[in-house]
Amino acid sequence: MNKIAAEFIGTLWLVLGGCGSAVLAAAFPELGIGFVGVSLAFGLTVLTMAYAIGHISGCHLNPAVSIGLWMGGRFDKKELFPYIAAQLSGALTGAAIIYLIASGKAGFEVGDFAANGYGEHSPGEYSMVSVLVTEIVMTFMFLIVILGATHSKAPKGLAGLAIGLALTLIHLISIPVSNTSVNPARSTSQAVFAGGWAIEQLWLFWLAPIVGALLAGLVYRVISPEDK
Repeated sequence: MNKIAAEFIGTLWLVLGGCGSAVLAAAFPELGIGFVGVSLAFGLTVLTMAYAIGHISGCHLNPAVSIGLWMGGRFDKKELFPYIAAQLSGALTGAAIIYLIASGKAGFEVGDFAANGYGEHSPGEYSMVSVLVTEIVMTFMFLIVILGATHSKAPKGLAGLAIGLALTLIHLISIPVSNTSVNPARSTSQAVFAGGWAIEQLWLFWLAPIVGALLAGLVYRVISPEDK
């Protein structure tokens, strides 16, 4: 239960910090945060939680990460469902807090919230194929960094920094394309509040990150297996 509680709190923080910065701060140009600030916010949520709960649950905060670590031989299959349930619950709670705060402003409209999308709902109006490829590749690289930074032979104590910076870089690359998911829990939490098209397109933001994570797990087991 300690692990489940940690994953709940950590994923709540990821959504509140990352998506919250997009909904509450990036919406106001005069504040100067922009998509660079949102990218940094997502990276900081993972960086801070890595050191806060990494020793408790491993700080996955993401169903794709849990699945990728399982495929990479780093995570027990029997813990997958409890972890994913905790991540979804934490993400939805974080989104509810954002909504509660944002709706306190006069004239607030949910709009796209911080949902992920393709076609006309992509920030840069990229096609479904472009978004699919982006999400697969970005998640693949994210898991490669995670698997490498947490390897038994990697430098100790620096994994959180590498992973947080990797997520920042991923957002800098892909916010214009897909509004950056690489995390089904994060996407689900925003789609629930945006509704409509966001729910209809949510399948891609489950499929692509999971495919990317599975591929990364397979590849990393080949190129850098753990010591027996």
